[in-house]
Amino acid sequence: MTRNPHRRPKNSPVYEATTRGIVVRVVTTYLPAQSSAEESRYSWAYMIEIENHGEEAVQLISRRWEITDALNRTEVVTGAGVVGEQPHLKPREAFRYSSGCPLTTPSGEMRGTYQMVTDGGDAFEVEIPAFSLHLPNASKTVN
Repeated sequence: MTRNPHRRPKNSPVYEATTRGIVVRVVTTYLPAQSSAEESRYSWAYMIEIENHGEEAVQLISRRWEITDALNRTEVVTGAGVVGEQPHLKPREAFRYSSGCPLTTPSGEMRGTYQMVTDGGDAFEVEIPAFSLHLPNASKTVN
């Protein structure tokens, strides 16, 4: 099951983490048309792919993000599902989605977790790898 397929932008790093057979990959893209240094507004899009390499079906119930800007200010964002969905992934299925993040500084970092539950009722957290939000000419490493 692949929904919302997107192509990876050229030269974009891929951040990846695996928890209990659930692989989470993230690719980011700076959005200059939606950004303005004069207004301290910097925007990024990110594409996330969640693949179930485990033996049981799982459902993504909720998310928790930690968004940190270049001044080390952190905002925590929580909510049900992702992009209005709570995808159910059988073994070897994947779900892809895109979203975005505005910052008031030209760089930052995001990291987080997805709360998953198996069809058998076992709840667990899946790591979303830390990923950098940096201007294209800046360093591409996580803060």
